[in-house]
Amino acid sequence: MADITAVKNRFGIVGNSPALTAAIDRAVKVAPIDLSVLVYGESGSGKEFFPQIIHAYGARKHKKYIAVNCGAIPEGTIDSELFGHEKGAFTGAVSSRKGYFEEADGGTIFLDEVAELPLTTQARLLRVLETGEYLKVGSSQVQTTDIRVVAATNVDLLEAVREGRFREDLYYRLSTVVINVPPLRDRGDDILLLARKFAADFSEKYMTSPITFSEESRRALLIYPWPGNVRQLKNIIEQLSLFNAGEEISRHTVLDLLPLGERSERVELNVGGGNVPAKAMLGMPESPWPYIAALRGEIDALKGRLDTLEGHHDAKRPENPLRYLPYTEAKDEVNEEEPGEENSYPSLEAAERDTIVAALRMHNGDKKAAAQQLSISTRTLYRKIHDLGIEEF
Repeated sequence: MADITAVKNRFGIVGNSPALTAAIDRAVKVAPIDLSVLVYGESGSGKEFFPQIIHAYGARKHKKYIAVNCGAIPEGTIDSELFGHEKGAFTGAVSSRKGYFEEADGGTIFLDEVAELPLTTQARLLRVLETGEYLKVGSSQVQTTDIRVVAATNVDLLEAVREGRFREDLYYRLSTVVINVPPLRDRGDDILLLARKFAADFSEKYMTSPITFSEESRRALLIYPWPGNVRQLKNIIEQLSLFNAGEEISRHTVLDLLPLGERSERVELNVGGGNVPAKAMLGMPESPWPYIAALRGEIDALKGRLDTLEGHHDAKRPENPLRYLPYTEAKDEVNEEEPGEENSYPSLEAAERDTIVAALRMHNGDKKAAAQQLSISTRTLYRKIHDLGIEEF
C-alpha cells in the first residue's frame, strides 16, 4: 500500500486534515481494484487529483489517461466527442473521428461534471459501463472498449435522480465506490498551509519578495468560508503576493479582497469589533459565517472590556484566552460562566443554530433552498441539522 505522505508529495497535495487524508487513502485502496469510482466535491476543491491517483496506482498506469469536462462540451457534440463519429454522420463531419473511449482503450477516462451529461448520452455511457460496447455516431457497427471510468460531480446526484435529470441505474453503476473530497472550509489549518505555499510559489516563480501573514490576517483566512475552495484561495494569495510584495499582510488587506455577498452588502469580518450583516440582523441571513464571525468579534470585545474593568481589582488576572482560540474551541467556551460574571450573550453554536433555523423557516423547510441561502451544500446542511439538534424540520 502506498504511503499517504508519498502520494501527497507526488501529486503536490498540501494538507493534513483527517477528511483529506481519508479521501486519499480511499483512492489508493481502490486503485488496484478495477471498479467504477464517483468523486464528490465542490468546485475548486481538488477533485481532479483523485482520478489521477487511482490511475497512477492501478493496473492501467501504463495506459492512457484522458480527462473530459462534460460540462464544457456542447450537448450536440458530446456523443461524438465521447464515442466518435463516421464521415457524413452530421453536417461538418468530413471524416471519421475516434472518440475518447476508443482513444483511451485499456486506460482510464475521467468524466468531470458527469451530472451535466444529457440523458441520451447517459444511456450510451451506461451501456459502455455494463458491456464495454458502444456505437459511433452515424454507425451501426458495434465497437468494444476496455476502460475504467472515474466520474466526478459537485451535484447531489440522488437529488438529480429524483428530479429526473440523471438516470438512477447509471448513478448506481458509477458509484460503486464513492470518495468525498472535503471543502476547504472544513480543512482547518490546511488553509494556512496552502496560503503559505501559494505565497512561496508566487515569490519563487516571479522573483518577488515573499509576503508574511499577521495573526489577525490568519484568523480572517480561517474564518472565511471559501465558497470557491482552493482555487479561490490561490487567487487571493496571488493577488496579495503581487500587490503587497515583501509586506506583512494585515486583516484589512485580506478582507478587501474577500467577496462577502453582493458588493452592495459587503461586511467586514471584524475580529476585534464586529459588524453584523443587515440581512442577519433582520433574520434573513445570506450566509451564517459573516454573522458568526461578527458575533465572535463582539464577544471578544465584551470579554476584553470585562478584563479591563476587573483588572482594577485583580492586577494578576490572566489575559482572556478566548480571543486566541480557533472557532471550533471558542464556541464551546463562550457560554461558560465565571464566578461573579453574568453571561448575557449567546454562544456561537446558538447563533449558528438560529441562523440555520431562520433560513429553514424562510423557505418553509425546503432544505435545498435553505442550503443555497446559507451558501453551503445540502449535505452540509443535513449534517449541521443533526449536529445542532434541530428537530422541527
